[in-house]
Amino acid sequence: MFDGQVTLWAALIACFLDALWGYPQALFRRIGHPVTWVGTLIAFLEARLNTQPVPEKKGRRRGMLCLAAIIVPAGIFASLVEWGIVHRFPIVVRPVLLGFCAAPFIAQKSLWRHVSDVAQALPHHGLAAGRRAVSHIVGRDVSALNESGVARAAIESLAENFSDGVIAPLFWFLMAGLPGLVVYKALNTADSMIGHLNARYRDFGRAAALTDDVMNAIPARLTAILMALVAGGGAASWRALQAAWRDGPRHRSFNAGWPEGAMAGALNIRLAGPRCYDGLMTDDPFLNPAGRHPAAHDITRALRLYVRACVLFVTIIGLLCTAATR
Repeated sequence: MFDGQVTLWAALIACFLDALWGYPQALFRRIGHPVTWVGTLIAFLEARLNTQPVPEKKGRRRGMLCLAAIIVPAGIFASLVEWGIVHRFPIVVRPVLLGFCAAPFIAQKSLWRHVSDVAQALPHHGLAAGRRAVSHIVGRDVSALNESGVARAAIESLAENFSDGVIAPLFWFLMAGLPGLVVYKALNTADSMIGHLNARYRDFGRAAALTDDVMNAIPARLTAILMALVAGGGAASWRALQAAWRDGPRHRSFNAGWPEGAMAGALNIRLAGPRCYDGLMTDDPFLNPAGRHPAAHDITRALRLYVRACVLFVTIIGLLCTAATR
């Protein structure tokens, strides 16, 4: 059922569809988005399975049950859709149909739009507007952020979500077709909702968090390499690789430090460091600590780097498509 050549062309088509149109807002208002459907299922299961208090092992078993109840149906459904496309349509149509199915799970356009909103709000409408805009894409407390803090939060979100929302979905689509893509997105959504270290989710979300770490390990490091390649060459590219390699493992996340470190090095700014979650200050180390604190204009610089990295990755897929058809 899985055809590498068809999947390559489908990935290329999906990238272009998402870059041009994204997920239509009218469609979202009418039926929602596949990720919101998964989120509704996760919320339903969590409310019924994550009852407190329970012993540690029991909480972990329930978390594994919840995760299985999310990703198994998602994988089966995606497999049936892919099977129908492969067996019911001519080969020349298959990449287009698979591309249309895959495009909603790639976040190139929406990520650019959300971070661009911060880049516009902060310098043109003031700090309060910048805080409001960045609050839509980060989980930290933004009420006390200064201009540099807002810029730092936006750039970190851009780097991390470039990996989670663009490179990783495409990677798993290329590796395992539509089922790989859909299972990854379901898992990543579960991690974002229940894969936390607080008292409520430490045991219940453990399976989601660890599995997400495994599935993002290669994409996160690939994202860092892509950003280093488009950083401008010379000192900037070397600094991006160095920051990712040296500082990435110091991040509290197993994977997020790699793309964030590469972004910090490429722009010669410092990212991560102390921040506030749920009213508590963390003591996280800075990534690229020799860099300066980010300013509002660095969000635009980060967006340009992001666009170049997207273009590079799509170009690589295009070259693979060309090679596969020879």
